Amino acid sequence: MKALRKIESKPGFVLVDIAEPVPGVRDVKIQILRTGICGTDLHILAWDDWASKTIKVPMTPGHEFSGTIVEVGSEVTSVKVGDFVSGEGHIVCNLCRNCRAGRRHLCMNTVSVGVNRDGAFAEYICIPESNVWKHEGKIDPDLAAIFDPLGNAVHVALSFPLVGEDVLITGAGPIGLMAAQVARFAGARYIVITDIAEPRLALARKMGVDVAVNVSTQNLKDVMGELGMAEGFDIAFEMSGSSTALPQILEHISHGARIALLGLPTKPIEIDWANVITKMATIKGIYGREMFETWYAMTAMIKKGLDISPVITHKMPYTEWEEAFRVASQSNAGKIVLDWS
Repeated sequence: MKALRKIESKPGFVLVDIAEPVPGVRDVKIQILRTGICGTDLHILAWDDWASKTIKVPMTPGHEFSGTIVEVGSEVTSVKVGDFVSGEGHIVCNLCRNCRAGRRHLCMNTVSVGVNRDGAFAEYICIPESNVWKHEGKIDPDLAAIFDPLGNAVHVALSFPLVGEDVLITGAGPIGLMAAQVARFAGARYIVITDIAEPRLALARKMGVDVAVNVSTQNLKDVMGELGMAEGFDIAFEMSGSSTALPQILEHISHGARIALLGLPTKPIEIDWANVITKMATIKGIYGREMFETWYAMTAMIKKGLDISPVITHKMPYTEWEEAFRVASQSNAGKIVLDWS
């Protein structure tokens, strides 16, 4: 089969022919139709410090995908050949305290598809039956391929009650944009998103945020005044990983505000902890999805009209992967989907 592989400890991928994976007794084999390109994949391509310390070569990256089951292990009972599926990319141990308590997203022994084991940038992938999400009814394969990052957005957005609340989102990348859509769907009052890339801010406006703010040229306090916000934002989602984003959030939140952090910073962030304490703010770290409550929530919202399709701005055949990754690395693109069909 064709697979996009990291075969050497240096920048780059190679499209090669390798043997098809063989499912274990509790695994399923999936023929890949679509894959999404994630920031993690860009780190692996660039072979930065994180990638060089984390990835063991050779390895196939990719963890956002949709496809059709073509083979099942002898002990698989919940899905069958022909089912159209996506996959949860975090494989957990089911034995640690959190797993046994039903908090699988907190498993300390998590193995990540496309990071710690071969992933989805290939014609076939094998994953455990317990990680398969079966799609009932018709769904666009492109959309199904980005259920993983949509799950991140849903996990962030639904961490706190949103009805009638004013929401600040720092970072208008694909997950930030999807979180804005979820917040709107869940009943937020005003949604303000910040970035420094005008193309992404333009996409945010197209997707219906109330105000998209270029923080390099605009002042958030002025925006708050224009919206009639007297006390500050009730909820904030930090999606950028920027070292300036969290301090900016703390400056513009109301007392008792709640903050969810998804963006991974590349260096330590210095904040005024007295501001956190005196404002009695709640800060919650988010990594991945709640398994599988988030999957149920996003499936229900999609079926009831949540539309995140505008976040997909480019679709290319997998043979054009180099151009796809070049586009994905720029700030003028949303989500990039590779077609493996």
